[in-house]
Amino acid sequence: MTYWLLKSEPQTYSVDRLAQEGETLWDGVRNYQARNFLQQMRPGDLSFFYHSNAKPPGIVGLARVLETGVIDPTQFDPQSDYFDPKASLEKPRWQTVKVAFEAKFPEIITLDSLRRRFSSEEFILLKKGNRLSVLPVPENVAGAILAETMNNGCEPAKANF
Repeated sequence: MTYWLLKSEPQTYSVDRLAQEGETLWDGVRNYQARNFLQQMRPGDLSFFYHSNAKPPGIVGLARVLETGVIDPTQFDPQSDYFDPKASLEKPRWQTVKVAFEAKFPEIITLDSLRRRFSSEEFILLKKGNRLSVLPVPENVAGAILAETMNNGCEPAKANF
């Protein structure tokens, strides 16, 4: 299994909304490096759900990758903020994944606490100027975060990790 981090501003798409809907397409990614990370995902991979542009920012839950290689429909919609005039049905430019809700953490794992625990060499999220919305999470970092959440009351039976 590979681990990922998916960032979203909670006012745009929150972990609570994912919990309510059960699953969603992770659409609207328009950065090539983030898109490449999406293309590396496999069904069953776990993703940490991160609320950015929040007070405080941090990891708030988990999602599981259900389906990969999904054509992002927002690229074809002229009314969408993510419309890409160079994309066509014959030659789509953007792919995404479908994710399912796994768990909401009882406590946020704040960006500050992540900085205290890990170095920027260990966890790309902590590199200065990093703005990517999709990131890989090294297995040792993922294991430490998962252990912390279980110690804080996130029940493994509910989260399936």
